Amino acid sequence: MSSSILPPAPSGGPVDDNAVVDAQLLAAQARGGFWHDVFQRLRRSPVAWIGAIIVLAFLLVAALAPLLAPYPAESLPGQRFITPTDIPGPGEMAEFPLGLDRFGGDVLSKLIWGAQASLQIGVISTALGLIGGMLLGLLAGMFGGWVDALVMRFVDILLSVPNLLLAVSIAAILGQSQLAIMIAIGASQVPVFARLLRASMLQQRGADYVLSAQTLGLSRRSITMTHVLPNSVGPVIVQGTLTLATAVIDAAALSFLGLGGGLPQTAEWGRMLTYAQAELAIAPWLAFLPGICIAVTALGFTLLGESLREAMDPRTRAR
Repeated sequence: MSSSILPPAPSGGPVDDNAVVDAQLLAAQARGGFWHDVFQRLRRSPVAWIGAIIVLAFLLVAALAPLLAPYPAESLPGQRFITPTDIPGPGEMAEFPLGLDRFGGDVLSKLIWGAQASLQIGVISTALGLIGGMLLGLLAGMFGGWVDALVMRFVDILLSVPNLLLAVSIAAILGQSQLAIMIAIGASQVPVFARLLRASMLQQRGADYVLSAQTLGLSRRSITMTHVLPNSVGPVIVQGTLTLATAVIDAAALSFLGLGGGLPQTAEWGRMLTYAQAELAIAPWLAFLPGICIAVTALGFTLLGESLREAMDPRTRAR
């Protein structure tokens, strides 16, 4: 038996792209299903491995912060070593491997606790945006007509405002707190998820299995909830992974602007950047270290999300 699963091209003619994609999808199902094929592609992707390692390290540090951090989140064990013109830096004191900040806090402990704060803000804000966006996208994709038009005009209004500006406005209205940041970032992400789910559902509504279900007399609600929606959430899940990277950056930006609340010594990467600005001349590491943590974490989620998107894309999988 030939190892190729593609239909042979007509003599002298090109291979139909749709036929190639359909053949690849059928082959994936024969090998164990769609998700099995996606997982196998991720296993073969070096980019996916790099992203997964970064994300796993971030998750472990955040989850094990109480065990890994030498000092509590807001403790100031090195206050007596701080002078107006000198802040002990990395490697200068054995008990503080990454040095101290202006308030006398251990930088290593703050970075570890900051990972936990960033994870909480990123996951909760993305979950809020995902839930809100899926509800709007579900309404638009299920009912269509004037409901679709009304929901999409509301989404267009939200999209007309830049994400960060919208998040800053909402956080400023709600007050300076972590909860305000979570709601603000989540609200700014709602339009993206809503449009993505709506587009995916509209694409699925023309599929053969939907027409067959309609022929059998199934209700719109039954078709949507049991057939269309489950087959439409894949791109939304991928976007959620990518949005986690944006959420981490936005959370740091809002905290940097002073909208995160808390005390000056609060262990959060964006707040660490805020109070590092005045010390750049004598302690530049106070800005570099949290900045590197933010950049690497965002890179990990981005690499993993992009790899997952490519693994789930039929056009990419057909290559």
